[in-house]
Amino acid sequence: MRSSLSYLRWPLIVTVVGIALAAWLGLRFTGSTTGAVSFFMIALVLAILEISLSFDNAIVNANKLKEMTPKWQRRFLTWGILIAVFGMRIIFPLLIVVIAAHVGPLAAIRLAATDPEEYSRLIHEAHLPIAAFGGAFLMLVALSFFFDQSKDVDWIGKIERALRRAGSVRGMEVGFVLVIILLFVWLLPVRDEQIFMYSAMWGIVTFLAVDALGHVLDRWGQAQDAARGTAQVGLGGFLYLEVLDASFSFDGVIGAFALTQNLFLIAIGLGIGAMYVRSMTVMLVERGTLAEFRYLEHGAFWSILILSIIMFGQTMWHLPEVVTGMLGAIFIGAAFVNSVMWNRRHKGHAQG
Repeated sequence: MRSSLSYLRWPLIVTVVGIALAAWLGLRFTGSTTGAVSFFMIALVLAILEISLSFDNAIVNANKLKEMTPKWQRRFLTWGILIAVFGMRIIFPLLIVVIAAHVGPLAAIRLAATDPEEYSRLIHEAHLPIAAFGGAFLMLVALSFFFDQSKDVDWIGKIERALRRAGSVRGMEVGFVLVIILLFVWLLPVRDEQIFMYSAMWGIVTFLAVDALGHVLDRWGQAQDAARGTAQVGLGGFLYLEVLDASFSFDGVIGAFALTQNLFLIAIGLGIGAMYVRSMTVMLVERGTLAEFRYLEHGAFWSILILSIIMFGQTMWHLPEVVTGMLGAIFIGAAFVNSVMWNRRHKGHAQG
C-alpha cells in the first residue's frame, strides 16, 4: 500500500511551482519585494480556503468513483482535474465577465489584467444568480442522499430516519427545495426575486438533467459491458462529478475575490488547493477509507446541505467564507470522531 506522503508528491510540486509563480506575479504587478511577499501569502491563503471548502467534495467524489470502472476513474482524476482547475478556476470567472459586461473573451482577459477592480465588481454583481443556482443544485445533491430508501446507516439518527421516511414520497426532495426557494423569494427584495427564482430553477433542472443523463449513459455502458461481467458507471458518473465540482467551486471562486482581484493569482491559489483535493480523493478510493469510517460520508453530505443553505443566505447577507469552511470541517470532524468511536465499540464486542 502506498504511504500517505506518496499521495502528496504532485500537490507539493504544484505548490512549490505555484507559490514561486505567485511571487513572480507580485513582483511584476507591484514592482516591489513587498508585493511579491503579499502575492505569496495570498496564494497560500487561497489554497487553504479551497482545501477547507472542498474536503466534503473529495469525500463525495470518492464515493462515486468507487462505483466507476478503473478507466473512468483514471479519466476523472486526469481530465477531471484539468477541467476543475482550468475550467472552473479560470474560464468560469472569465465567462461571468463575458456575459455580464457583454465583451469578448480576449477583452475579459485584458480587463482582468489591466482593471482588476472593475473585473471584481462584475464578478460580485453576478453573485446572486450563482448563489441561487449553486444552492439549489447542492441542496438536491444532499437531500438525494438523505432521502435514499436504500440507505441503511444513519449518523444523526432521528433526523436521518425522518428524512428517509419522507423520501418514500416520489419527488419529495424537489418539493422541499422548491419550498425553500419560495421562502427566500418572499424574503428577498422585489428587484432580486425574478433572477433568484430563475437561477434556482435552473439549478434544479440541471440536477435533474445530469441525474437522468447519468442513468441513461450508465445503463448503456452497463449493457455494453455485460458480456465482460461488469456493472459499473462510467460517462454518466463522470458528468455528474464534473457538474458537482463546478457547484462546489462557486463559493471558493467568489470568496477568492474578497482576498484579491487578480484573476491569475486566484487561479494559482485555487489550483494548488484543487490538487490537494484530488490527492485526498485518490487516497480515499485506494485505501477504502469511506468503508472504514462509516459516518464520514454522512458528515460530508450534512456539510453540503449546510453549504447550500449558506449559498441561499448569501443572496441577502454577507457570510465570510471562513464560516462555510469551519462548519463543513466541524461536521466532517464530528463524523470522523463518531466513526472511530463506533469502530472501537464494535471491535471490543467482536473480541468479547
